Amino acid sequence: MRNYPKPPFPSQPQAVPGSQRRMDPVPDCGEQSYQGSGKLAGKIALITGADSGIGRAVAIAFAREGADVAVAYLDEHEDARETARWVEAAGRQCLLLQGDVAKKQVCQQLVDDTVARFGRIDVLVNNAAFQMTHERFEDITDEEWVKTFDINITAMFRICQAAVPFMSAGASIINTSSVNSDTPKPTLLAYATTKGAIANFSAGLAQLLGERGIRVNSVAPGPIWTPLIVATMPDEEVTQFGSQTPLGRPGQPVEAAPIYVLLASDEGSYISGTRYGVTGGKPIL
Repeated sequence: MRNYPKPPFPSQPQAVPGSQRRMDPVPDCGEQSYQGSGKLAGKIALITGADSGIGRAVAIAFAREGADVAVAYLDEHEDARETARWVEAAGRQCLLLQGDVAKKQVCQQLVDDTVARFGRIDVLVNNAAFQMTHERFEDITDEEWVKTFDINITAMFRICQAAVPFMSAGASIINTSSVNSDTPKPTLLAYATTKGAIANFSAGLAQLLGERGIRVNSVAPGPIWTPLIVATMPDEEVTQFGSQTPLGRPGQPVEAAPIYVLLASDEGSYISGTRYGVTGGKPIL
């Protein structure tokens, strides 16, 4: 068993969206530990928000399981290049795709570029997300509310709609929800609302696409140590992040990756329309 870090953590404010390289401790995305066994051999995956955090961990795991990976990211070029380095070190191809998924044309372009490079999409992981913390309801601006929805759920709809024509029976869509879809944190109102929408979107889409043999699931992480945390949460929450879970610590991105591998693989061939928690012991119902 790995001895993962527990709070308290140092104060480390960052600007949104945050840089993984500057975090203390640096998140574990499986760079030194994840070992693949060919579960995704020959598959093509498109992962959004894959420059750092859960997205990077999933990209590394997918590559070590045998998949070529398209890595979509906002503008964290150094983090994205680091993800690509690990994917290529696993002997797989990596396509870096930079752009803001809040824009409709970017969502389409991510799919077009992936298909132009690899010919198809076998696994789509919608993981990109945005959040901000507010103590008062009145402090949430209209612009921030719309931005949160555009990035977290509208982009997911657009990317899925663009990608499905290039997905065949046996393909898998995996959407990152959150424990907030079950127990919404009031200070993350906009974010939590979108995460509930993601859970319902995924369950409904699974029923629409079932006859085509395309599976859809969502993953609901609890507190995972990623750049978004240090960039968007108050200092006092960052220093104690994850302490409220039964395991007494935040999860590391590498601890979320295996469920994405299962849902992407042929071993998950009868798993669809479901939400899987990675919560450190906090139940989701």
